[in-house]
Amino acid sequence: MPGSETSNGVNFHYVYVIESQRHRTERYIGYTTDLKKRITDHKQGLNQSTKPFRPWKLIYYEACLNQEDAQRRERYFKTTQGRRLLQRRLKEYLYHARSK
Repeated sequence: MPGSETSNGVNFHYVYVIESQRHRTERYIGYTTDLKKRITDHKQGLNQSTKPFRPWKLIYYEACLNQEDAQRRERYFKTTQGRRLLQRRLKEYLYHARSK
């Protein structure tokens, strides 16, 4: 899983989607500059909004070089149209997750 920096010193900004393993319909969309640490924080219950639905699994992320681009993408994913895009993008994953 990517961290916050590449070997050449370029900082990435991540938009990510996690899914609750207990409540499969619960998903959280977020933004961070350190994906490894942020996912660990969610798994340990350090985020109050995601703590009740632990454990979490990372199901999608995108990396951007520009902070504003990543934050704009996060806001878009939280809209109805953005959620539809994610459902189409994760179609196979969601289909197989439901059949388990």
